[in-house]
Amino acid sequence: MSTQANVIAAPDARRWRALFLLCLAQFMVIMDTSIIGVALPAIKEALGYSQDSLQWIFNAYVIFLGGLMLLGGRLSDLFGQRRMFMLGFLILSLASLLAGLAWSEAAMNTGRALQGLGSAFILPAALTIVMILFSHNPKELNKALGFWGASAAAGGTAGVFLGGVITEWLSWNWTFLINIPVGIFALIYSMRVLPAGVRQKGSVDVVGALAITAALVLAVYAIVTAEQAGWGSVQTIILLLIAALLLLVFFVIQKLKREPLVRLGIFAAPNLLVGNIAFGLLAGAWIPLWFFLNLYLQQVLRFSAFSGGVALVPMTVLVMVVMIGLTGRLVGRFGFKSILVIGLLVLAGSLFLLAGYTPINGNFVANVLPASLLGALGMALAFIPGTIASMSGAKPEETGLASGIANTSYQIGSAIGLAIMSAVAASWTGGKLEQGAEQIAALNTGFHMAFIGAAIAAIAGALIALLFLRKPKQ
Repeated sequence: MSTQANVIAAPDARRWRALFLLCLAQFMVIMDTSIIGVALPAIKEALGYSQDSLQWIFNAYVIFLGGLMLLGGRLSDLFGQRRMFMLGFLILSLASLLAGLAWSEAAMNTGRALQGLGSAFILPAALTIVMILFSHNPKELNKALGFWGASAAAGGTAGVFLGGVITEWLSWNWTFLINIPVGIFALIYSMRVLPAGVRQKGSVDVVGALAITAALVLAVYAIVTAEQAGWGSVQTIILLLIAALLLLVFFVIQKLKREPLVRLGIFAAPNLLVGNIAFGLLAGAWIPLWFFLNLYLQQVLRFSAFSGGVALVPMTVLVMVVMIGLTGRLVGRFGFKSILVIGLLVLAGSLFLLAGYTPINGNFVANVLPASLLGALGMALAFIPGTIASMSGAKPEETGLASGIANTSYQIGSAIGLAIMSAVAASWTGGKLEQGAEQIAALNTGFHMAFIGAAIAAIAGALIALLFLRKPKQ
């Protein structure tokens, strides 16, 4: 405890150089969720994926990233944040080599899952180091979190843009191999600018980590395959029941174990549980917006992969400018609750616009740009206060755990949100995709329904934050 206090009391002269590396890590981890989107058709042809199984190139990464984030947070508390940050980059680099050289569907899925493992070690350690380096000054912390959030938004959109460039001018393999030089740089630079962090004594709850990860994998798989198997089918019901049972087992283990993966008492901290729910709903609204907007641009407006990536650049620029230059100040003046609620409502408004004003003969400037910029504004306003709320009230020695929970909430919110909205879109599209002239109209109707579903998620997050978040005592 005294060690933690000493670390926070004396500002580290290397903190801004360290922040650059930490934001680069956030950028790369989030970019890996989106960079493969444009490359999927080429990967399908090269490795023999079926249309149904292709989704696991995305899901294997996101599920293992979210499912193992709690383990990553716990390990960073036990073994030190810099050590876990570097181990994560080593695993991510080796896994990227496997994925980039993949010779089969199994090799690719294994590589993507291992990429998720490495990223699950990187993110909690990185966020904890941000909190340690900047907690001495609330203004600096808000500014640092602004850069942190902007790097996430930039990573998501840059992934689409870079994926188009790399796939068009190099090959799909380089959407994975690009991680290796960045990983080598991160490993070398870490030793120069990152503090070792804070270490605790304790053990690792491996069984709990396996239970929660298996529960999340099965839950997302059940949702993703429900459209084909049927929501009331035996397969879907059994998978969801097993996932629920594993989740229950996880909580029982955490309750009984002396040194659990997640100390359940942490959720008694003011705002932490509510903040994580709202943060997960933010992800469940934002990721479908980005995903289906990209599909609308390419499949309905017939943008090329490169043009679709360029079309999303204004969103990224706005998110970065607002997060870095404005959101921190607004949070400092009005508190994280008010700005989080406003951001979620603005995001919902953007999604309703996309649902109502993106026709099959639409125009980018008139139909897409205003709504997309409004969505970017909502995300830019909500992300930083969502991060603060999701870690609010955690003890200093549990910062790593709290950051792991926060990152888990965001990643699982994005995975489940996208799975649900994809199922919603597919249910409205029905069998019309085979009917030639009606294909584009059917696709667009499905996209609109997904936008509406995501808007409902954003509104739910805003209501939960408004009703249950409490302003911290001054």
